[in-house]
Amino acid sequence: MGLLRTVARVSTSALITLPVLAVALPARATVGPPESACQGSGEITVEESRLSGEVPQEILRRSGFDTAATDFADALCGARNPRAAEAMVRHHGSRLWRAAVKRAQEVGRATGDLSAGDDRPLYWARLGMTAALRRWEPSFELSDNERAELIASLERWSRGHHQMRFPGDSDITRVVVTGFDPFRLNNDIRQANPSGAAALALDGTAIETDEGPAVIEAGMFPVRWRDFTEGIVEHALLPHYTGHRPADLVITVSQGREGRFDLEAYNGAWRGGGTDNLMVGVSGQIPIPEGVPTVEPQPQWSPSTLDREAIVDAAAGPFPVIDNTQVTEIPAGETEPVVRPDGPTPGSRAVAGGGGDYLSNEIAYRNTLLRDATGREIPAGHVHTPVLHFGAGNGGDVTDDVFERNRTEIVEQVRSIVAEAAAHR
Repeated sequence: MGLLRTVARVSTSALITLPVLAVALPARATVGPPESACQGSGEITVEESRLSGEVPQEILRRSGFDTAATDFADALCGARNPRAAEAMVRHHGSRLWRAAVKRAQEVGRATGDLSAGDDRPLYWARLGMTAALRRWEPSFELSDNERAELIASLERWSRGHHQMRFPGDSDITRVVVTGFDPFRLNNDIRQANPSGAAALALDGTAIETDEGPAVIEAGMFPVRWRDFTEGIVEHALLPHYTGHRPADLVITVSQGREGRFDLEAYNGAWRGGGTDNLMVGVSGQIPIPEGVPTVEPQPQWSPSTLDREAIVDAAAGPFPVIDNTQVTEIPAGETEPVVRPDGPTPGSRAVAGGGGDYLSNEIAYRNTLLRDATGREIPAGHVHTPVLHFGAGNGGDVTDDVFERNRTEIVEQVRSIVAEAAAHR
């Protein structure tokens, strides 16, 4: 099986229906959550409150995304009913996603001196928009539930979930790839996430393999337990298991360990309580949303069906690719956790999958459980990327040569892994 031969952009006319935001955005700085004539003093989240920091503002200014939230806030003032507000949410959310994808893929001219491949402008611009929705004081009555639905819709549109539409060609391999927002921002607010950068770089592209063309559609996910509990993963991925043109391959991606890629063999049904971007920690068995297809009784483990051996042997790049079969379990009839290097034993309870017990393990578990619940015998699994670092001499700059080089290398190796997964399905 061969690796990729060419990479091309799929025509966006086949994939989206809403207007696209030009990449060259006018420069106009904002400070913190946006203000407009119809913005009040409503409460915003811990995550959104970080916008007022110097680093987020610099990232937005240097990328040209510093007006997205203000433009959205101003547009909301013209909404005269919930239907009009939903239309504005769809329009502004969709064009933010498409602008981020176009910028990452260097389609057109990117404003500012921040590198095109940076995933952080999308993250911070989106937070400005959700903060605007929370503080919006409409001219009509809007219930808390209606506002929450608008925020959820904005999240989905600005993360590419509704734009994951494949062309009608029957001879293509349909590939879904997902990434994550930056996280651990209280440790370093400059954090980026190479999985998010990879999703932006791959969305809508085509890879030629010896098995034919593979078309990739990508989306982004938040680092928040609440959204996962409410079913954001199933909302985005279930159509690609049951829809008219279902996916042939679904790969979730997140940032993982130092200096290596991991193909996670086993995903566990346990949340370990790590703190998310809202500074909330949740532990317990992963809950499955009502009305979503699942396997009964809920399994403790859900395995990858990627051809991990072939990917390890063939994926090119500077980082080693590891077939990670380790798990942490409580064996049947016992009470103490045990680390197993070769996967879980029969009847054991999950403590940590190969990808740990955080949201990366959870998206992997939810994805592979959907595969089994819908009876789709397709490759599905999780890839952990190396950790993305700044250079040793960086004294607080939002970017440097080491950071840029490593992100580019990680993204290109994700592309190689996806190509091999498509070729060996």
